[in-house]
Amino acid sequence: MNIAQAAAASGLPAKTIRYYEEIGLVRPQRGDNGYRRFDGKSLHKLTFLARARSLGFSIEECRALLALYEDQGRASAEVKALTVAHLAQVRAKIAELHEMESVLSRLIESCAGDARPDCPILGDLAGPACHKA
Repeated sequence: MNIAQAAAASGLPAKTIRYYEEIGLVRPQRGDNGYRRFDGKSLHKLTFLARARSLGFSIEECRALLALYEDQGRASAEVKALTVAHLAQVRAKIAELHEMESVLSRLIESCAGDARPDCPILGDLAGPACHKA
């Protein structure tokens, strides 16, 4: 199948597939005309990468997961360790987002949102040294 068909089947944009080829994550065959040709194995890799990226794995984590997937002698402990580390990163991001939500909610509550120029939101963003700019 060509790149457009592979994109449709994997759910990845053609531009992303070209990028994955450029960085060596996939290596499609080339026809006599020079066009990329994706077989079932390549499509499976693209689908694997799409799913891993949708779960937030970085490109390098995807590279490691793909290598582990293709290694029949792998230890599942390696896969689990990589995934546990990723989950810790996700949980840290969630904690940061909760903190952000809390601060933004507090700032919104502190602002009258009226016609007066005084705005605690802008004051907070400016920092303690710049409250009277």
